[in-house]
Amino acid sequence: MVRVLVTGGAGYIGSHVVKALGERECEILVFDNLSTGHKEAVLYGELAEGDVGDENLLGRVLTDFKPDVVMHFAAFIEVEESVRNPVKYYENNFCNTVKLLKAMRAAGVDKFIFSSSAAVYGEPDEVPIGEGAPFNPVNPYGASKAFVERLLKELSDAGDFRYVSLRYFNAAGADPEGRIGQSYKRATHLITRALKVAKGEFEKLYIYGTDYPTPDGTCIRDYIHVDDLAKAHVLALDYLLSGGESRAFNCGYGRGYSVKEVIETAKKVTKVDFPVEEAARRPGDPAVLIADSSRIRGALSWEPEYDDLEFIIKTAWNWELNKRF
Repeated sequence: MVRVLVTGGAGYIGSHVVKALGERECEILVFDNLSTGHKEAVLYGELAEGDVGDENLLGRVLTDFKPDVVMHFAAFIEVEESVRNPVKYYENNFCNTVKLLKAMRAAGVDKFIFSSSAAVYGEPDEVPIGEGAPFNPVNPYGASKAFVERLLKELSDAGDFRYVSLRYFNAAGADPEGRIGQSYKRATHLITRALKVAKGEFEKLYIYGTDYPTPDGTCIRDYIHVDDLAKAHVLALDYLLSGGESRAFNCGYGRGYSVKEVIETAKKVTKVDFPVEEAARRPGDPAVLIADSSRIRGALSWEPEYDDLEFIIKTAWNWELNKRF
């Protein structure tokens, strides 16, 4: 049985990956400090509470559990916060990942799957964005991910260490069966925020910037259902276990929706004409992020099942209406 250590596995994306690994009958240990995650989100495996910054504890966990692969999700993810507090992001997202990699090497664990981001690209020169596009992050969040990716390549080039870096575009939606979903204390993702406004939890939804160089002036993003993203992680696991070389893969559908298009779809799904107000741009937001996902479709035979914005929002809405935690 394949043994997988999942850091941050009680969080939004991590918990959906744990669900996918559990359905594959992997042996799973989730390592999470529960700062943004939830015990109830861990549907399979065991949960060990701890912080990735604790090298001694990490070392003991890795030595005792002896995973075949480590999947790393324990990062801070709010772009706007990263601009206000860059030290927090570099310390956790980069420095703590260094500690994890050191502990892995000491325990003899040589396979790693990294939760990266399209934010490493910044404002791309070409859209859709291929994996060969240069790193040019425009915020500390993206920079922290780019630093880790550079280190992973250098580790792989230096010796017996292989990794897959999965560069997420915009993860959204929830478990179609309604068991888990997004439960951040501060809702910052557009779809979740819109649905909370529709529920009446917030007074209105703000559109941050209507003067971008896009057809309707609002940012365009490539939204991917979280279960399709989880499936990519399972395929990446199989790829590494079968001897695949270190590589990065974009995780997106290859098409984008503007903020205004997402809002209109959310209103359609919820049947609520919730209030929307235009506001100034937020710092660190690129205008357009759309994936060229041909590499992952080819190399990993990834075939998404839920490439439909309305379905994505329906699963998120179902979760919002029937949340368990």
